[in-house]
Amino acid sequence: MRPPGTVLVLTQWFDPTADLVVDELNRRGVPVFRCDPGDLPQLLTFVAALGDGWAGSLRLDTGRTLDLAEVGCAYYRRPAGFRYPAGLTDADQRWASRESLRGLGGVLQLIPRWLNHPAAIGRAEYKPIQLDVARRVGLDVPRTMITNDAGRAATFAAGLGGEMVCKSLSSSIVRDADGQAPRILYSTLVSVDQLDPVGIRLAAHLFQEQVPKSYELRITYVDGRLFTARIDVDSDAGRTDWRADYGCLSYSVADLPEPVAAAIGRLMHELGLRFGALDLVVTPDDRYVFLEVNPNGQWGWIEDATGLPIAAAIADALTIAQERGHDD
Repeated sequence: MRPPGTVLVLTQWFDPTADLVVDELNRRGVPVFRCDPGDLPQLLTFVAALGDGWAGSLRLDTGRTLDLAEVGCAYYRRPAGFRYPAGLTDADQRWASRESLRGLGGVLQLIPRWLNHPAAIGRAEYKPIQLDVARRVGLDVPRTMITNDAGRAATFAAGLGGEMVCKSLSSSIVRDADGQAPRILYSTLVSVDQLDPVGIRLAAHLFQEQVPKSYELRITYVDGRLFTARIDVDSDAGRTDWRADYGCLSYSVADLPEPVAAAIGRLMHELGLRFGALDLVVTPDDRYVFLEVNPNGQWGWIEDATGLPIAAAIADALTIAQERGHDD
């Protein structure tokens, strides 16, 4: 059994969730190199040369350097976008960002082991893909339509009894150009007469049936281990989208039926993910309905609320997998 290599943690500097993992790795004596790729060029320097393969290094403005050959596993969390000094035009910044993404990103993606590989994250973030895979592996999924046709949306809603849930297909966080605080787009219950043909025409919209809820589950998947938290909600807003009212939530540790757990394992395998945060609904008649999987979802508050050892499991995945020769 060889000692673990350095764990490369790629995330923005303010990331309390990543802090939990870094603290756990430090406690175990595992070498960690944390950086934000978005710090290129101001606080991060990168070099790579092609010989028998790509050899390269990262250097922080503090002077600390990482030889990429020393990386045992890379942990892709939430890097920021590239930031540039004043004076560059918007066009120059866009060009520089594309070049840096293709150069730095291309070399980093050759690291053999990831949690999760950026390419797998990018594919899994497409909700049409994850819903299709979930259906194929045996998970119960809601009736769903994606369209920019208001007439088809109205027909779909009528078939559901006149109401449906509208959800974001991408990030639910909207940042305005005027510097105001970010807005969150929560899932919203809409009726046929609330559909705006002009607004719907502008973009693809995801519409789903409203699944009756007894309670919800937040499942954190780490290399085949499932940490299941039950979420009970005590408000109307929270029942539509529990993120809309954290104050009304209560948490407890729950178990999953074996067929559901097995289907989740198949889903994650098909998506090429070693980590994911999954949301499921348990209906009054005990159906387990899959809503989505976030390949880079938050879990720190779940560990705080339930005591589930998620940070330790991620630390295991970043180190023990190296001893097994687990490549992704």
